[in-house]
This record gives sequence, structure tokens and C-alpha cells, in this order.
Amino acid sequence: MSLFDRLFVWSGGALFVLSLAACAYTYLIVWASPATYPLAWGPVAINAALLAVFALHHSLFACQSMKQLVARIVPDRLARSLYVWTASLLLLMVLACWQPIAGEAYTVTGWRAVAHAAVQLGGLWLIARSVATIDPLELAGIEPPSGRASLQIAGPYRWVRHPLYLGWLLAVFGAAHMTADRLTFAAISAAYLCVAIPWEERSLLRMFGEPYARYRRTVRWRVIPYLY
Repeated sequence: MSLFDRLFVWSGGALFVLSLAACAYTYLIVWASPATYPLAWGPVAINAALLAVFALHHSLFACQSMKQLVARIVPDRLARSLYVWTASLLLLMVLACWQPIAGEAYTVTGWRAVAHAAVQLGGLWLIARSVATIDPLELAGIEPPSGRASLQIAGPYRWVRHPLYLGWLLAVFGAAHMTADRLTFAAISAAYLCVAIPWEERSLLRMFGEPYARYRRTVRWRVIPYLY
């Protein structure tokens, strides 16, 4: 790997970590205080458009046709890093351009706040368990994909087919102080998952065939047990 390639993949990995840290800081600190001016739907629409751009990138890069196009333009060793660069920059754009939204849905204290914190920690645990089989350097685009794609059916995948997304929903909806900003972020991302999951499952069915079809029959629920 050339010096340029190393700089590209390592700086992309650093940007990936920075974007995740910025997202956590924004959700936990910046959005903890609701805006003071009257509620308006304009900021909600702008924020929805920003998140739609970020989500569209994720879905497009998951398409086989897009992967083939990228493969013709970018060397295999840099393809994952290109995705990480783009996703990280788009996430930072969402956070930088986010329009504050006034109001709050609820706030709880005492033992109820502790219960909410437990829900969020449970969500983070689910996320960690769901990605436990992925090399962190590969996830950040520093190491190229191993090429040994396998169907994940163990651990939390025995409960729902997309435990990573369940963990995300628990983390973003579990806030003890649900400001309008947090609720908007959580609701829009949840709406995207409802649209993206069937698309993703069709892709998995094409990739793994009957084993994935059998897995879907065994684990009935996509994200939320007994609901969806």
C-alpha cells in the first residue's frame, strides 16, 4: 500500500471516530437543552432532508450495482475507506447544519431516569454485541474487508434479525429528557429503518439464498419482538 493509500485510510478511520464522537456529544450535550423560540415545522423539514441525504448514501452503497460502479473507479483496498470518508463527512454535515427545534416531549427524574438510562445502556450493549464479529479496523475502513461474509445468526441475532437497529432505537428513544431535537432525530432515523430493512433483507436473501430464508422463518421479528 502506498503512502497516499495509508494516509487516506488512516485519516478516514480518524474521521470515522470523530464523527461518532461528535454525534454522541451532540445528542447527549447539545440537544439536552431545547431551543427557546416557538416551534416551527421548517427546521423539522430541513433536518429530515439532512438525515435523508445521509440515509440515502448508506442505502446506495449497499446496492450491488453501486458496489460494482465503485469497484470500477476505486481500487478494492480503498473502497471501504471511501464509504467511511463519505459517511463520516455526511454525518458531520447533518450535525453542523442541524436546525434547533423548540420544545420537549417529556422529562423524568429519580428511579424513572435510572430506568431510562438502563434502556439506553442496554441499547449500547446490543450494538456492541451485534458488531462484535467485525474487526474494528475493517469497520473504520483501515483494513480491507476480509471477503469472508457469513450469515450472523448467533447471540442477539437469535432474538431479532436486526439487533443492531434495535439497539439504536433503544439508545435514541431511551432518553430521560426527550427534547424535540432528540425526538426528531430518533423518529426520522426510525422511519428510515422501516424503509431500509426490507431493502436490506432482499439483498441478504440474494446473497445467502435458502439459509437466510430459513433464518427468517426461524426468527420471525425484524427489530422489535412481537411488534415488527
